[in-house]
Amino acid sequence: MALINYLTQINFDFGAIVQLQAECERVGMRKPLIVSDVGVRAAGVLDMALAALGSTPYAVFDQTPSNPTEAAVRAAVALLKAEGCDGLIGVGGGSSLDLAKGVCISATHEGPLKNYATIEGGSGKITDKVLPFIAVPTTAGTGSEVARGAIVIVDDGRKLGFHSWLIMPKAAICDPELTMGLPPFLTAATGMDAIAHCMETFMAPAINPPADGIGLDGLMRGWGNIERATINGRDREARWNMMSASMQGALAFQKGLGCVHSLSHSLGGVNPRLHHGTLNALFLPAVVRFNASADSIQKENRLQRMAHAMGIGSCDALGTEIAEAIRDRNARLGLPTGLAALGVTPEMYDRVIDGAMADHCHKTNPRIATRDDYREMLVASA
Repeated sequence: MALINYLTQINFDFGAIVQLQAECERVGMRKPLIVSDVGVRAAGVLDMALAALGSTPYAVFDQTPSNPTEAAVRAAVALLKAEGCDGLIGVGGGSSLDLAKGVCISATHEGPLKNYATIEGGSGKITDKVLPFIAVPTTAGTGSEVARGAIVIVDDGRKLGFHSWLIMPKAAICDPELTMGLPPFLTAATGMDAIAHCMETFMAPAINPPADGIGLDGLMRGWGNIERATINGRDREARWNMMSASMQGALAFQKGLGCVHSLSHSLGGVNPRLHHGTLNALFLPAVVRFNASADSIQKENRLQRMAHAMGIGSCDALGTEIAEAIRDRNARLGLPTGLAALGVTPEMYDRVIDGAMADHCHKTNPRIATRDDYREMLVASA
């Protein structure tokens, strides 16, 4: 049985940030806690969001780490309670938005955060007591603003997923203007994150034709505009299309993701300093090759359909042309060419594989990977 669910109200266009105060009023948020990070504040983007709140009172937590942690969730919850806030607004990239979702859970639910993790059977424990949340993305990558999930490193060091329709944002404000100052490297890395979402969810075997269409169109937009946005960050058309690709990838990945994210989540837990989008870009070629022989991909001609969206033309049954196009695009964007450039060594592989096998994305890949399969993907991405 297919499960198809689209719930978030989305304000999308240049200047959409002016709707922030109205959205607070619509969802009944009287004093929000703004969750952001020091980079967004330093860039002046946080000030744009605060100005849009008008007379609405607020408090600010701007200490989101590059990979959100349970410790940071606790710190934000403490501030939220001390300030008497009744909801959250995430202003930033996926880290800030995911941290805010963690706060939505922890502020109203007892016990450690891991109790509510998907792989711990915790999704059903998340109740409608969660605080309301409005998402304002400042990067075009994770799509967390329209997603039912969050990724947080819990106290025992695991990078875990939390999934519930109840933690979806009540509203998303997607204003490409907020991404105009994003530096080239982050534009490229977050953009490849969005592209990975569109591709991996399109390859996932679950039946969801609307998600397939949304993901494939998002791939076309992302692939066709990521270089333009990276080279010229003031290219408004490219920025608009990259934000759309990011949103579309996340709308689609309710189908599930796969080995790219199993590996990225695990390696990001082993070394939290590594950027998630960069890891997705590096793992994507090897996973496309691994997935190529899956029955669902071959029967539904998914390689050729992705190749067409990417403007590649033909593609062999092994996914060679797609994999090579991704490697070439990564290099042209200035992203690392392999895991070794990030300090990832073979001695780390067993820990990464352990995490990948346990990750919530492992079982939604079109082929179920073994430990040896994951090792081969790591070697191919080195």
